[in-house]
Amino acid sequence: MNVRPSPRHLLDLSDLGAEGLRQLLDAAASRKRARRGRPQGAIDADAPLADHVLAAIFEKPSTRTRISFDVAMRQLGGATITLAAGDMQLGRGETIEDTARVLSGFVDAVMIRAHRHADLEAFAGASSVPLVNGLSDRSHPCQIIADLMTVEERLGRSVTGTRWAWFGDGNNVCHSVIEAAGLLGFTLHIACPPEYAPDDGFVATARERGATIIINTDVDGAAMAADVIVTDTWVSMGDADADARLAAMAPYQVDAALMARASPHALFLHCLPAHRGEEVTADVIDGPQSAVWDEAANRVHAQKAVLLWALGKSV
Repeated sequence: MNVRPSPRHLLDLSDLGAEGLRQLLDAAASRKRARRGRPQGAIDADAPLADHVLAAIFEKPSTRTRISFDVAMRQLGGATITLAAGDMQLGRGETIEDTARVLSGFVDAVMIRAHRHADLEAFAGASSVPLVNGLSDRSHPCQIIADLMTVEERLGRSVTGTRWAWFGDGNNVCHSVIEAAGLLGFTLHIACPPEYAPDDGFVATARERGATIIINTDVDGAAMAADVIVTDTWVSMGDADADARLAAMAPYQVDAALMARASPHALFLHCLPAHRGEEVTADVIDGPQSAVWDEAANRVHAQKAVLLWALGKSV
């Protein structure tokens, strides 16, 4: 009897390991170079995912994740079925596990943009096809792969040994940056309100891997000589404490004065959507040090590398 191999799920960056993450970044960059000058809808010459189907499920609204996964599958030669959770029986009470078993018989891989990370874990436990985390309340691995790719493109070198600074909420995106620091070996200084600090587990694991992770309220110290400045929206979908968050985060706004403390070549990153005048000023996000548009465009190439890894194809 043929035994189907266990699927490769990507729920957090740690599922890749340091070597796997390095391979994905190199593959994403290589595939991007190979497409220069071609229309976005043109299929890659090797069409590695021909005849493959991805189910993309959205519990939350999405621009970059939705479009980048769809375009990624098209360029790889495959197809995407895009669904809102409310379009499925999942939205009427079917269990996560039953949905996973059903989809495993229809498609080759699943991507979910979820409210709860626990739901992704339950889905992965019952699925016989790979599951990719398109965002959860715990982490956002696909976003950070694109971020890492963008920094390496713009700086012209590996992120290993660089210095990153995060400002504001120690949220799901911050957790994935912490994981990346542990896997690839860069310093991360997080300046945030104590009540919105990142999860201790992510920090401990990154430190065990040898990364320097600093967490305090020192905004100026975090920015000093940084190669990369990162922030995110202060109020996310589902947050019920908007007023408290806005008040607590106000000292952590990224403005021109803060950018001036960073290295002259420093890049500004933001996963978008952004709120000019809150977490970042317009002169920064729309200024010469901003890499946010490259960062967004690189989501396609990052997703392609993730999908190839998950499906066991050569990246």
